[in-house]
Amino acid sequence: MRTGRSTAVLAVDIGGTKLDVGLVDASGAVTGRRRAPTPHGDDPEEVYAALERIVGEVLDAASETPGSCGVGCGGPMESFGRTVSPLNIPGWRQFPLRDRLARSTGLAVTVQNDAKALALGEGWKGAAAASRNFLAMVVSTGVGGGIVLDGALLEGSAGNAGHIGHVVVEPDGSPCPCGGRGCLEAEASGPSIARTTGRPPAEASEQVRRRTGTLVGRAVASVANLLDLELAVVAGSVALGFGAPFFEAAQAEIDDRCRLAFSVGTRIVPAGLGELGPLVGAAAVARTAHATAHASAHDDAAAHADDHAPDPVVA
Repeated sequence: MRTGRSTAVLAVDIGGTKLDVGLVDASGAVTGRRRAPTPHGDDPEEVYAALERIVGEVLDAASETPGSCGVGCGGPMESFGRTVSPLNIPGWRQFPLRDRLARSTGLAVTVQNDAKALALGEGWKGAAAASRNFLAMVVSTGVGGGIVLDGALLEGSAGNAGHIGHVVVEPDGSPCPCGGRGCLEAEASGPSIARTTGRPPAEASEQVRRRTGTLVGRAVASVANLLDLELAVVAGSVALGFGAPFFEAAQAEIDDRCRLAFSVGTRIVPAGLGELGPLVGAAAVARTAHATAHASAHDDAAAHADDHAPDPVVA
């Protein structure tokens, strides 16, 4: 039985293979976790029903009502999650995720690209906690990214900034779900590796692991040279599963291609939050939204007070 409203966040991670929900407290600890496979059909309601079921299970088991809800979801999206069209969830095209979850939970819901959510989480409690300029990436079923510059997450006009999965790394490479060719996602994601090799990524040879790392390093180098970044933090089942050969090849490619004075020394490291990163990141989305709203309200109040202040006396 719930006894009141807590400071915990209902954290939701929506991926191409699984749906993951839990409660995240102010220390970043995750409790009450529930997971379910992501339905692969074309029916949008089938996907949402699976999500709604585990969200309900988490809320029903909670002793207090969470204060808000943060969501990490694959993109692209419109108006910061008003609608979402994840490339790896074909059933959702312009799906009104934010409003549907708000109605289902009764909570204020903030939706962010899943890799950008990871960036917020890694900057809060993970491997980028000491950095103000970094890229966070997910290399898994899809490939996505989030960029933090001067301590602030880059957004873009509709919230899609940082989509490193669609940086071209092989100009004449494989077709990509986005419609292009040779995108990082078309070359380095789990499904693309399985399609090319005929084997699941977990069975990939060292050569495939190193090639994947090289391509990720190539994309990271382009972003570091463009945006003056010092660090790339990488999560996801492909990157973490490929381990040392992946990261060694990625770092070697970065070292080879980052030759500007400000980009020399750019590092690539595994994400620090492990499998809990997506949920901690989703919680960071809600926390950031709350802090931004609070700061905006404070600024509005200060401006209103200034409007009613007496005019200065001029001697």
